[in-house]
Amino acid sequence: MLSFQSMTAPLAVSLAVSAFSLRPASAVEAVNDSGPALDPITVIAQHLNDARNSIQTQTGASTYVIDEQAIASLPGGDNQLLNQVIMQAPDVAQDSFGQFHVRGEHNGLQYRLNGIILPEGISVFGQSLDPRLIASMSLITGALPAEYGLRTAGIIDLKTKSGVIDPGGAISIYGGSHGEVTPSFNYGGSAGNINYFVSGDFLRNDLGIESPDGSSNPLHDHTKQAHGFAYVEDILDEENRVSMALSTSTGYFQIPNRSGQQPGIANADGSPLTVNGQTTYPSEALDENQREVNHFAVVSWQHSQGAFDVQTSATARYSSLTFSPDPLGDLLYNGIAQDAYKQNVAYALQSDGAYKLNDVHTLRAGIFAQSDHSKSDTTSQVISLDSNGNQISDVPLSIVDNGGKTEWIESVYLQDEWKIIPAVTVNYGLRYDKYTGYSSAHQLSPRVNAVWQALPDTIVHGGYARYLSPPPFELVGTETVTKFANTTAGASVTQADTPQAEQANYYDLGVQQKIARRFTVGLDTYYKQSHNLIDEGQFGAPIILTPFNYAQGKQYGAELTGNFTGESLSAYLNLAFQSAKGKNIDSAQFNFAQEDLNYIATHYIHLDHEQRFTASGGASYSWLDTRFSGDLLLGSGLRADQVLPDGSSIPNGAHLPYYTQVNLGVSHVFHIDHAGTLTARLDFINAFDKVYEIRNGTGVGVGAPQYGPRRGIFVGVSKSI
Repeated sequence: MLSFQSMTAPLAVSLAVSAFSLRPASAVEAVNDSGPALDPITVIAQHLNDARNSIQTQTGASTYVIDEQAIASLPGGDNQLLNQVIMQAPDVAQDSFGQFHVRGEHNGLQYRLNGIILPEGISVFGQSLDPRLIASMSLITGALPAEYGLRTAGIIDLKTKSGVIDPGGAISIYGGSHGEVTPSFNYGGSAGNINYFVSGDFLRNDLGIESPDGSSNPLHDHTKQAHGFAYVEDILDEENRVSMALSTSTGYFQIPNRSGQQPGIANADGSPLTVNGQTTYPSEALDENQREVNHFAVVSWQHSQGAFDVQTSATARYSSLTFSPDPLGDLLYNGIAQDAYKQNVAYALQSDGAYKLNDVHTLRAGIFAQSDHSKSDTTSQVISLDSNGNQISDVPLSIVDNGGKTEWIESVYLQDEWKIIPAVTVNYGLRYDKYTGYSSAHQLSPRVNAVWQALPDTIVHGGYARYLSPPPFELVGTETVTKFANTTAGASVTQADTPQAEQANYYDLGVQQKIARRFTVGLDTYYKQSHNLIDEGQFGAPIILTPFNYAQGKQYGAELTGNFTGESLSAYLNLAFQSAKGKNIDSAQFNFAQEDLNYIATHYIHLDHEQRFTASGGASYSWLDTRFSGDLLLGSGLRADQVLPDGSSIPNGAHLPYYTQVNLGVSHVFHIDHAGTLTARLDFINAFDKVYEIRNGTGVGVGAPQYGPRRGIFVGVSKSI
């Protein structure tokens, strides 16, 4: 189901896109008890899943849930990338390179698998987590309880499918426009006490990255990607289980080209830059490529006995990114051709527990420790310049700049969920975070949230949270600015302060109202005030994001959600308004022009990823074994520079035009005697072929122009196994 939830421990009020029934948890248990007899291992597995879920709390936070039935109902189904599914949640704005932004934050997202924090990877284009493994996914935002930290813009918690609870699977083939072909499989089952689930897919198409010119088939944009996932658990007894999750993903991407361009770099005397005797180079011939690799493994032990539940996990993750330039073309167009390699290896230990002291108090506590080593190696080809800015030679000079660093993170929290009266639940606690890497910081952060059942169909929630967010360690570069002095890659600004941790105060207030039996609406508001607000930008040719800070930041907004669920028809609509601003860039200054730094030092500017108005919505109608569905995205446009009449510009002072994208789909299930089912689907992505810009190439930390996808027609067939 797609749902917006304001949750307390004893009650979860849910608004769903797929069919659902609204009832307290005790009623759900009663229905299960009255149904068909279940295998004892299945009963134990479900009990342990419920116990694992109870370790975490979302009391007072804003939670939007998407389950596997809702994913299957969307146009594209589970053949979509994960970001395309998440963009249907409230206040999520799309960006280039498959990025998305929650509540005006650039990144700040923490991914969890069955409640376990996944260390961050380096990937820009690729996505290591696949919708086929998801039983349900929660996007948790707002003033977060104390168990959530480090990355706080949004928590994306994925629950894996279970082979013992929902055995079986499917093999499928999907493809169509842009030369896309995607074979995939998933299967779950059990043998005795062992429960397992596996999935895998291979994707190839000719639209690996958004088009830079709005064409349906951009030049040099081929991609090949592979994903694999496995989950296995051993139920030792009624109180204990051990589990392991393994994931692998690799992606190869061509960097797309704009046609009809020629180099524009000139010497100080006005003559064109010359490299190995050449001054011209057609943009169609550029050949830049990027390879991304991500692997992780998680081993967990869960114990559930009476009022006490605990889960302890060890996690390891490897990720790398390799950018290969066009040696001649990049030099002529950018003044630098840089081979870049980044690698990050992380190890983490996490333990979370909950103890139900009595009917009024539930205590929760946890620890988290992580060590990761990051390596950044670059070899850059540049042209040497004299003191006047004219090239000395047309033979490239090679500059090697390698480095590495190890970061340590330690976190601990303690909180109490207190049911003051039957209608009011308060969750309060403290969290302590400390990190040491390229920079260091520590903070004790108070958290308090409350949920009030004001009326039988009305729930009010609110909260305050203090946050500490380290800069994304795996993205911090080690580039030595002085090495590039008197070259075509020399920076006009040489200040290079290290990115710092963001500290913030966050406030959230919302209400949810059920109208009649099938319709529910919600309104949520938030305000965030931060010091050293973290942002990221793409500077230079390598498609690698680099973090930097604004000394001051302020963000606020409102979200309106509505959901209707009928017998055959279900629908949802999310509307969001936001403001996100920052002032005074105080780290990684060498990436910016001095005039921009001067302006931003004394003015709050819109953050480049701010989208003032965002809407998402969809509907699904089932008739016999046929399902018709559609969804839409609407946005007021991300930011761009505002050019003034005198030729100067205000950074991020303008925004791109409004855009809409409508997707449509239809699927039908054929029942085959003694052979399961065969599902066929037809999808139209950007069905009305609206051409719209995601980026126009201007703005703080913005790279090349990017356009949304043109119309795509896709077909798929899936056979149950």
